[in-house]
Amino acid sequence: MNIRCARPNDLMNMQHCNLLCLPENYQMKYYFYHGLSWPQLSYVAEDENGQIVGYVLAKMEEDSEDNPHGHITSLAVKRSHRRLGLAQKLMDQAANAMVETFKAKYVSLHVRKSNRAALHLYTNTLGFTISEIEPKYYADGEDAYAMKRDLTRTNAVDM
Repeated sequence: MNIRCARPNDLMNMQHCNLLCLPENYQMKYYFYHGLSWPQLSYVAEDENGQIVGYVLAKMEEDSEDNPHGHITSLAVKRSHRRLGLAQKLMDQAANAMVETFKAKYVSLHVRKSNRAALHLYTNTLGFTISEIEPKYYADGEDAYAMKRDLTRTNAVDM
């Protein structure tokens, strides 16, 4: 497996991975927006044949110059490649890039309340905490947990 920074020619395959894995889908212009605005924050996981099997789409929040922080827009790993640590590696790469490039203090994300596997990854493995519940956040009406991970502690982002 190879984790690398996403390139413009990866965006279609990232969207395809999203469509296979997640109920929330984005138009291609949203991927381009992330890729053009924050090219150093999104990463892909490739298998031994160079096929994209996972990705993280990330950005910096633009309304916080005094307290810079990033946001994970989307994270997906194909079912065939889950439980290999790829999601953790993708998340850590994005968080490291946020700290190194933008001096991010924390990273945020939203997750469905019913997504137990993602909640376990975020809380137990990556050290996120729930900051609030956002009612009816998703298009189908499901609530989301808004979560944060502190990036200021020593070794907050271990590779």
